[in-house]
Amino acid sequence: MVWTLYGLPMVHPHSILVVTINGSGCVIELIFVTLYLIYSDGRKRLKVFLFLLVELIFITALTLITLTTAHTTKKRSAIVGTTCILFNIMMYAAPLAIMKLVIKTKSVEYMPFSISLASFGNGVAWTTYALIRFDPFITIPNGLGTLFSVAQLILYATYYKSTKRQIAERKSNREVNMSQVVVANGGQESKPEDNRS
Repeated sequence: MVWTLYGLPMVHPHSILVVTINGSGCVIELIFVTLYLIYSDGRKRLKVFLFLLVELIFITALTLITLTTAHTTKKRSAIVGTTCILFNIMMYAAPLAIMKLVIKTKSVEYMPFSISLASFGNGVAWTTYALIRFDPFITIPNGLGTLFSVAQLILYATYYKSTKRQIAERKSNREVNMSQVVVANGGQESKPEDNRS
């Protein structure tokens, strides 16, 4: 939502791609969150609803403050663009904790390849777009995001084989444990004794 605000003509003119792409993303996410709210249990529903409410209050406050206190598009772009940089860097940096786990366990089990690849593609696309127009508010976070994504892909390539080995070992250990189950009476069923006599 912050990127959609950034791309509006009264904040950052001539940013139709920023508005349309991020606006479409907002609609898709709103549909996803609505479905989640409909089908989740009460506790989870309340938690997500509260997060959504806080986000809506934040974006409303940011919009009102930006449009009422900053009277030029340059100042508005600076306020909203800086906010975008902070949120985008947080989004791209979120997998760093997972990267630490990958290095510690030497396993990429908890770092899906598809997300790392999509993050890389997204970072490259937005960095390229930003460099063509040279928009530092888009270049900085997406350039850093591209670097974080490259690091994830390098980790994936480094630990992919060891992950397969670890999964195979766990699977074989489970099979061994199941084969060690002792069956009473040599595998024959015991029948209850008849005490009626």
